[in-house]
Amino acid sequence: MIKESSGIRKADVINRRMFIIGAAKVIIFTGIIARLFSLQINDNTKYLTLSDKNRIREWKLPPTRGNIVDYFGNVIAGNLKVYQLHIIPEQVESFNYLLSRLKVLLELSDKKISNILKNKKQLKPWESIIVSENLSWSEFVKVNNYLYDLAGAKPVMTISRNYPFDDIYTHVLGYVSQPNENDILQNEIIQERFVPGMKVGKLGLEKTLENYLIGTNAIQRYEVNAYGKRINQLEYQKGKQGSKIRLTVDTEVQKLSAKLLENKAGSISVMDIYTGEVVAMYSSPSYNPNLFLFGISNDEWALIRNNPLKPLINKTLSGLYSPGSTIKPIVALSALENDIINPSFKVRCTGKTELYDQTFHCWKEKGHGLVGLNNAMKQSCDTYFYEIARLLGVDRLKITAKKFGLGEKVLGEYFENEKKGLFPNTSWKKNNLGKGWVLGETLITGIGQGYIQTTPLQLCLMTAQIANGGYSIKPKIIVNNNPLNFAQAKQAMEKQSLINSNTQLFKDKKNIKIIQEAMFSSTNEIMGTSYRSRIDDPKYQFAGKTGTAQVKRISKRERELDLKLEQIPYNDRDHALYVAYGPYKNPRYALSIIVEHGGSGSKAAAPMAKKLFKLIIDRDELREKQPNFEEINI
Repeated sequence: MIKESSGIRKADVINRRMFIIGAAKVIIFTGIIARLFSLQINDNTKYLTLSDKNRIREWKLPPTRGNIVDYFGNVIAGNLKVYQLHIIPEQVESFNYLLSRLKVLLELSDKKISNILKNKKQLKPWESIIVSENLSWSEFVKVNNYLYDLAGAKPVMTISRNYPFDDIYTHVLGYVSQPNENDILQNEIIQERFVPGMKVGKLGLEKTLENYLIGTNAIQRYEVNAYGKRINQLEYQKGKQGSKIRLTVDTEVQKLSAKLLENKAGSISVMDIYTGEVVAMYSSPSYNPNLFLFGISNDEWALIRNNPLKPLINKTLSGLYSPGSTIKPIVALSALENDIINPSFKVRCTGKTELYDQTFHCWKEKGHGLVGLNNAMKQSCDTYFYEIARLLGVDRLKITAKKFGLGEKVLGEYFENEKKGLFPNTSWKKNNLGKGWVLGETLITGIGQGYIQTTPLQLCLMTAQIANGGYSIKPKIIVNNNPLNFAQAKQAMEKQSLINSNTQLFKDKKNIKIIQEAMFSSTNEIMGTSYRSRIDDPKYQFAGKTGTAQVKRISKRERELDLKLEQIPYNDRDHALYVAYGPYKNPRYALSIIVEHGGSGSKAAAPMAKKLFKLIIDRDELREKQPNFEEINI
């Protein structure tokens, strides 16, 4: 009995153990099933995403920049096909072997090899290294012929910036180059679209319009294996080219400006007097922006940087010059507007003016005799303008000058390097120099000397607003969607003046007419300072004012010697200036010309206007007929 009872108890224990083990198995199995269900169903999206991230790679290509065209649709900043060589590190079997072969095939320098190795350390395994951005066709063919022996090398045909007119638009367009750290950090769009080999604007419109021009990346998606090696291309997403931007400039006028200023330092600006459209804006000397696309050499950079004529300076917007006698129309207008003088007011010029033991000379040693406003403007009599400036005072003169655009930026929103210039007055001197204004400074301001500093484009704007009858215009270099013809532009300007009185720059319109007539006399009547540059044909006839700006004070000895231009050291020679508008009877365009150290405005600058107006006015008809095309609003 005892034995039987003991056997039953053992069986019970075994059964209980089996039950517990079985139950545990069920619980564990159920847990596994639940977890698998959760992974397969609930977390499916999460793990598929992680899997795709490990399996799929994206390769962004550099975006294609938008074209910049002139008023007539000619491409002045475009793109062209270039041949490049990339290295895909993940596909390289032996990096040292590959580099040794490429060094021989492409004649790569030790420095270039060192840079490639440096770049390799900074990139992710699947990112490419750019060995060359601009292979010649023969080099491109050679690499393709030896691809069987160049595992990891990838010849690429891509797009690069191109400036087809070389240096004539450099100071307008700027150039593009590899972005630096600041370029990337300061622009979110560049950050988002940056890839190795991408170029961004560094100066001019290429920089200020970057966000419009940049375009979007093309994207290649690849499937990779566990080692990150590409095994299959899954998708190609085409990028979008940046916006096309149409400028107001005329390439033919720009070309002529460059030719006229060849081997000279200076500037030519041309502006529509009703629309404010900048027709030409050339600074000389210039440089070829194509040199910066693939890395400029040290020698090429040294030639540009060390050129004594300073090609890096945009003289049209950043060059500061005393306006010389080109300021006289504004001085005379201010005196008329403030009722200081009338057209019959006369001054006797003896060749000099004495004031407080100081002598202020007229350019004509023996003087002009008794002169009124028209004759004084025509012959550019300094003595006359000394006197009316004295009567007017510099503070009232500045008010008029500011109305006409002096001392203010003209295109500042598009050009970061534009200078404001300076038109001084009594408070300016007190605040900036801590000294009181003296009367002698008023006199020399009246002939465009002393503290006064202007840019060529400011002088062009000043002249344009005199030419259009004294109405304010807003200069522009980008075409609106609907450009206005001559009649529409003139009507719109006059209508705006009725709505906003601030656009009317005169108190009495007759005063503007007096100044226009005086500028006509200066160019088209005997004894006028630019008479030799006149055009008799009414179609091309223009009115203007010469200017000669001293760069150093003339000593008594130098005045007595009366040296010829070529006898004076280059840097001591006067700047030559000219402002003008035409056609005189139906004005449409204004211009300013500055030739650094050119001597007399009548000899060095005014003759250029004769050639310019013939071309500008001939092309006006073409400009009027130019059809509109879709543009970007900026």
